[in-house]
Amino acid sequence: MRKVYFDHVATNPLLPEVLDSMMPYFKEEFGNPLSVYDLGLRARDAIENARSEVASLINVKPSTIVFTSSGAEANNFALKGIALAKQNEGKHLIVSRVEHHSVLNTARSLEKMGFVVTWLPVDKYGLVDPDAIKKALTKETVLISVTHASSEIGTIEPIKEIVNIAKEKKVIVHSDGVATCGNIPVDIQDLGVDLYSMAAHQFYGPKGAGALYIREGLRIVPLIYGGIQESGRRAGTENVPAIVGMGKAASLAKRDLNQRIEHNKKLRDKIIEGVLKIPNVYLTGHPERRLPHHASFVVEFIEGEAMLLLLSMKGIYAASGSACSSRALKSSPVLLSMGISSALAQGSIVFSVGISNTSEDVDYLLNEFPLVINKLREMSPFAKGWGDATKGDKCYTGG
Repeated sequence: MRKVYFDHVATNPLLPEVLDSMMPYFKEEFGNPLSVYDLGLRARDAIENARSEVASLINVKPSTIVFTSSGAEANNFALKGIALAKQNEGKHLIVSRVEHHSVLNTARSLEKMGFVVTWLPVDKYGLVDPDAIKKALTKETVLISVTHASSEIGTIEPIKEIVNIAKEKKVIVHSDGVATCGNIPVDIQDLGVDLYSMAAHQFYGPKGAGALYIREGLRIVPLIYGGIQESGRRAGTENVPAIVGMGKAASLAKRDLNQRIEHNKKLRDKIIEGVLKIPNVYLTGHPERRLPHHASFVVEFIEGEAMLLLLSMKGIYAASGSACSSRALKSSPVLLSMGISSALAQGSIVFSVGISNTSEDVDYLLNEFPLVINKLREMSPFAKGWGDATKGDKCYTGG
C-alpha cells in the first residue's frame, strides 16, 4: 500500500546529514561538556558550534540562544521566566487565543499564581488585530505573547506591528516560532521580538531539542534550577547529540530554505485547490498569509478523528487540530476563537507537506480524500438532516 506522510507540522524525519552529525556524540564523543579534559571540551565545542548555527538561522548572536528540551519548554521558560522576573513591575500578560497549548496552559497557570491575563481575540482568519493590543495594554503589562504562526491553521501573525506597539510602552514581546523557524525566513533583528521559541524537529532535526532566543541583557528567571549549564539559565547535563543535530538541521534549513518554500507552496496550493472542490469543505486560516507547507480545513457533518482513521487505512497520514490536542476529542480552542462552531470544528483536518512529498502524493490524496468524505457522510445522521450538526454555523466561509 502506498504511504504518504502529510503531517509535517507534527514532526519530520531526520535528514541523513543530521543523523550523521549526531552519531559520534552517541559513541566515542560521549563526554560531559562541563568536564575540563579533552573529551568534555570537544563536547562543549560541539554545543557552541550548534549554538552559532541556530543563531545564524534567525540572525542573532550565539550568546542569546539557550537550548531546551523542546519548543514547549521554551514557551514555558519565556512566559514564566519573564512573568516572575517582572512581577514587581506588573502582573498583567496579554496572550492570543490561537496559541499552542504550551503557551495557553502556562498562561493559565500564571493566572492561578495571581497574574492577570488578557486573552486576545482573533478574526475569522485567526489574525490578531494589533489595535486590540493597544487597547489591552495597561501600566501593569509586562509581557505580550503572540505566536508567529499557528501550526493548526497556518496563519502568520503581524508580529512586527505588535512589537512596534509594545516598544512604545516598553513591554516585552515573546513569539512562539516553532511552526515558522526553518520553514519561512526569520530575522529577529527585523521582527524585533525579545524572546523567540524554536524546536529542531520542525525543520528536520531531532525531537528533544529546542531553543529559546533571549534578547541580550533581558533578565529572566530560570525554569530549571541546578548547575551552571547554559550560562546558568537552564540547568541539566546537555543533550549533546540532539543539540548537535539541531545545529546541523539549522544550517541545512538556512542553506535550502528558498528551495523548500518553493517546493512546498506548489504542493500546498494544489491540495487547497483540489480539496475545496469537495462540497461543504472550508479552508481555515488566512488564504494568503499562511505557512508555505500548510493546508487546513473543516468538513461539515463528519469528525476529524474518523477522517484520520480512514485516511490512515489508505496509507495517508494527516492531523486534526494541533498535534497536542488531536487525541482529546474536543473542539479546538483555536477554531472556536475564530467563530467556528463546536460541531463544525470537530471536522478539522490538516495536511502539511514536506520536502520529500511529490505531486503524485497530492494526486493520491485528492483521489482518496473525497471517497473518505463520501463514505463517512453516508453514515452521518447530520448529513441526512437528522440533527443540527453546525448549530447555526452551517456556511462557515472564514478561509
